[in-house]
Amino acid sequence: MSDKKSAQFLEELLTTPSPTGYEKAGVQVWKDYVKDFTDEVVTDAYGSCAAKINISGDVATVMLEAHCDEIGMVVQHITDQGFVYVSKLGGSDSTIARAKKVYIHNNKGRVVGVTGNTAIHLQTVKNGGGKEPAWKDIYVDIGVSSKEEALKLVQIGDPITYASDSEFLNDDILTGRALDNRIGGYIIAEAMKRLSKKKKNLKVNVIALNSIQEEVGGFGARMMSYRFMPDVALVTDVTHATDTPGIDQKDHGTVILGDGPTLQHGGANHPKVVEFLEEVCEKSEIEVQHEATSVRTGTDTDSIFYQQTGIPSALISLPLRYMHSPVEVCSIKDVEKLISIMVEAVLAMRPDQSFSVFGD
Repeated sequence: MSDKKSAQFLEELLTTPSPTGYEKAGVQVWKDYVKDFTDEVVTDAYGSCAAKINISGDVATVMLEAHCDEIGMVVQHITDQGFVYVSKLGGSDSTIARAKKVYIHNNKGRVVGVTGNTAIHLQTVKNGGGKEPAWKDIYVDIGVSSKEEALKLVQIGDPITYASDSEFLNDDILTGRALDNRIGGYIIAEAMKRLSKKKKNLKVNVIALNSIQEEVGGFGARMMSYRFMPDVALVTDVTHATDTPGIDQKDHGTVILGDGPTLQHGGANHPKVVEFLEEVCEKSEIEVQHEATSVRTGTDTDSIFYQQTGIPSALISLPLRYMHSPVEVCSIKDVEKLISIMVEAVLAMRPDQSFSVFGD
């Protein structure tokens, strides 16, 4: 962690709820931080936020992008007994949803609840024992005994997050809820902070974009990248670290936690931008890993690269264990390397920087 203020920012970013479609509180934390060292901060109608370092109207513009939303749940139905049934937001996993403490976020704050889990002594095939639960079977107990009591606390459409704090397992390994992809928001903010201190060396304009609704389709990135049409986009998100038991690396590739960020090859990743990043990493002696993309990257890169006449884009990913769970795990060494890649790549860009497969 570069300094105390950065550490406090990361902690606040990770603990502030920002479920997909309900990102305002998380975006506000990011917005308040970046406004102190950038030239301009703008938002759009749905809540994505962009911070700019402006050099000149006559030079190229590079965009650094990460999404701000996290997976979660939403209040779907309230029974006459006051139990709250839920639906998922984004790629939430029903197999880990039971027996958890959760927060239901209303317009006044939050309500504490627990997701019900029938005791093993009472489980039968009839009540779901021994099988993977469907989302229609997940409910939250908020300690009331009627629908009328429940409606004084929550309403249909209130978002829900797991009550999980961030914590360091040691000096390097961080665990917590919503590292996917609040850690990306931290990375692009810190990159902008460092670039602002080197503004006299910058030859291009820089935009950092913290996008909403990636988990349900990359919608925030689509809106803002169409609006800005940068000359190049460097996207960061998490990727699966495949170094834990039970993962077949022949199927999912080899990505080791702590061995550096990954550069993605193929798909939306522009080959010349990837080549440029490889050269930057080699020159700066930054250790990276490599991944192959078959059809889609599964990130905002897929939403950015095809806008209008095309935005040359590349994905730089952070290895993450236990994705889409309340106990995601990453390495701060990998985080620092990813920040450095973004900073060094931007500093290496020319005023007329462009990327074309055929060099036109």
